[in-house]
Amino acid sequence: MSIQSPSIRIKASLATGLCLLGIHLTTLHAADDTAAQLIEQSQVQGGLVVHLGCGNGELTRTLRVNDRYQVHGLDRDANSIDAARHRMLAAGVYGQVTASRLAGNELPLVDGLVNLLVVDTPLGIARNEMIRVLAPGGVLMTRVDSGWKRFQKPRPGDIDDWTHYLHDPSGNAVAHDAQVGPPRHMQWIGSPRWSRHHDRMASLSAMVSGAGRLVYIMDEGSRVSIQLPADWKLIARDAFNGTVLWKIPFSNWHSHLWPLKSGPTQLARRLVTDGQRVFVTLGLKAPLSVLDAATGERLLDLPDSAGTEELVVHDGSIFAMVNDGDSALL
Repeated sequence: MSIQSPSIRIKASLATGLCLLGIHLTTLHAADDTAAQLIEQSQVQGGLVVHLGCGNGELTRTLRVNDRYQVHGLDRDANSIDAARHRMLAAGVYGQVTASRLAGNELPLVDGLVNLLVVDTPLGIARNEMIRVLAPGGVLMTRVDSGWKRFQKPRPGDIDDWTHYLHDPSGNAVAHDAQVGPPRHMQWIGSPRWSRHHDRMASLSAMVSGAGRLVYIMDEGSRVSIQLPADWKLIARDAFNGTVLWKIPFSNWHSHLWPLKSGPTQLARRLVTDGQRVFVTLGLKAPLSVLDAATGERLLDLPDSAGTEELVVHDGSIFAMVNDGDSALL
């Protein structure tokens, strides 16, 4: 009996360990499922997610369902925040998913910053304070007995988009935005912090905005020397918090050593958005492509559009000026 006891104890220990491991894996899968369902119900396709009442960070960690999201947890309990940070570090997501301690009765966020606010427990934060930090079109998901309750902040009618090089299909470069005015605070800071060179082609080649997103063509090549190769990309960010939603590398673009800073005017006219889609040539001689604005998914390429130098999108129709010959840009 004394010989068999250690073996029995070892077996019991192993069984207990496997049982605990099973419970842990079940908890992880449950959190993953909850996060996926919550994101789907919210209909938010990317941007900044804030989790109020994050606790130990289990749900917070899984709210970053893909690379289009950044997540920040808030809780009043310091021990919970420590546990959440350790959990995020162990999962290798800390930085894209973070947590901090909440103090006071105001959220530590500027106005109109958050795309999705998940409220497990309100922690004494008033509803109007929650709505204050939501971006136009942002969503508030509040835990209730039956699951989650959804509220979407309306987008003001006096905010305008800039969908074409010259504002809109009319070519009249005047916005109809009544909220524009002198800056009152810093909204967000993105990268890169500097252009590549002050005496060569601008690193920002084109930019448009629609449905709360900025879409632009940027040279992300090394800032050490303008002689180093260019790295042109089509990039989408959330307009209210700067979260990078997606990037697509270009096969080629105009020479970054062009001596005029603005570059050839045709380049800025090759990018248009209608809010839901992006219309662009993904290279200097590439055909016109149509992309999903939220995800960057390539929906289709338009035939016979290689050599497009300018495009206009209006009422569901695309008008492209195509140069069938050799372009002066080459």
